[in-house]
Amino acid sequence: MCEVKKKLNVLFLCTGNSCRSQIAEGWARHLKGDVIEAFSAGISPARLNDMAVEVMAEAGVDISDQRAKHVGDLFGIDFDYIITLCDHANEYCPVFPGRTKHVHRSFPDPTFLPGTRDEVMAAFRKTRDDIKAFIETLPESLNEGTA
Repeated sequence: MCEVKKKLNVLFLCTGNSCRSQIAEGWARHLKGDVIEAFSAGISPARLNDMAVEVMAEAGVDISDQRAKHVGDLFGIDFDYIITLCDHANEYCPVFPGRTKHVHRSFPDPTFLPGTRDEVMAAFRKTRDDIKAFIETLPESLNEGTA
């Protein structure tokens, strides 16, 4: 008999759930949808950042239907992992009951960088690409503790 392997429930958590966690959710769904059920949320949610949507579309991933959510909206989901993507979310990450493991991996926030539109978009692309590289290591790196 063939054993059906359950997908890992993974929550990507940031402060605003407007950029980095949304990008991570998009990449996880796109690259690892066969093994990860991806969610994202924020400690203090804002709205989905248009530049995040734009740079993900450039990479062939549509996140335009995603929306910013408060982490409290996801209580009740049995997460295998919560991955905080910024130091603020790491510091204020709520405790989830059960077996949930917390992993911290910080990425720079391109949202508030000064500069021209081209400079800011370059920062968004770098964050997008860095998060993609991280997502490509999942879920194996989580089990190794190297995430």
